[in-house]
Amino acid sequence: MLEMPPLQFAEVNGIRMGFYEAGPHSDAPPVILCHGWPEMAFSWRYQIKALSEAGIRVIAPDQRGYGATDRPEPVEAYDLEHLTGDLVGLLDHLKIDKAIFVGHDWGGFVVWQMALRHRDRVAGVVGVNTPHTARPPADPIELLRKRFGDSMYIVQFQDPAREPDRIFGSRVEQTFDAFMRKPPPRKDDAPGEAPTAGVGASPKTNLAFPQMIAAYDVKYDPRTPILSPDEKRVFVDTFAKTGFTGGINWYRNMSRNWRRSAELDHTVRVPALMIMAENDAVLPPSAADGMERLVPDLEKYLVRDSGHWTQQEKPEEVSVKLIEWRRKRFG
Repeated sequence: MLEMPPLQFAEVNGIRMGFYEAGPHSDAPPVILCHGWPEMAFSWRYQIKALSEAGIRVIAPDQRGYGATDRPEPVEAYDLEHLTGDLVGLLDHLKIDKAIFVGHDWGGFVVWQMALRHRDRVAGVVGVNTPHTARPPADPIELLRKRFGDSMYIVQFQDPAREPDRIFGSRVEQTFDAFMRKPPPRKDDAPGEAPTAGVGASPKTNLAFPQMIAAYDVKYDPRTPILSPDEKRVFVDTFAKTGFTGGINWYRNMSRNWRRSAELDHTVRVPALMIMAENDAVLPPSAADGMERLVPDLEKYLVRDSGHWTQQEKPEEVSVKLIEWRRKRFG
């Protein structure tokens, strides 16, 4: 298992944030790596090592609600104003003027928003699997409910009774056993259907993640794990301590974020890279179609034969691409 740099702490935006840093302080602009759900800075362990060894300053925070970072009680404390504000606070703490922000999954959503909300602090943006899109025409939760039904996990996450939090929190090892795997071989997929999470047949069933975890038995899962036993232990031990509510609260702000973003200019006006994963069922490469209209200075790169956990499934390829793009665009 790869070692992480020493854990450090910063007081930012009203919370204490844990973060990891490596590479020469003289390097600018540094790269800030933002994880998704249900993950943490440890998800970037391969990139931290590769980028720092290439002479790039790299910083990976546990974001609000995760890992070593505080988990405030109010749901509204997890909206995009807070999440992007935390990263600005981290820059201030480290006396960094501008950084390149790299985000996977939910972290991708946050880093695209950094370019809209705090453009003067952003040198460039890299989305890993998560595309930048226009503001939806209606409340995103209502759109997801119409398209996928009430069992879709993001719709379920809105439940004020917090049943999903309880399901994941009482089955932490099961959760990571089920999630952190490569997709099944493509030849097994139904014709015309995205690769699935290995249970059920229809996209609706497969997006009912709490029920999938509740019914999951690792003995019957033919998919290949992407974590070693030691790596899985890091995730399991951390989430056993923190629970899942902090991360799920990001989803509970989707309607609020939508309402509060009406006046934002959604054009990204910094250099950008979009890394797509061929077999990601939740964020497929097709989700990035047409991004160029909103991100004029965009390069796209497809990682073949990777599912959703791209920087952990194809760590070397992702690291090489990040280093290459960073050198090409920023010297």
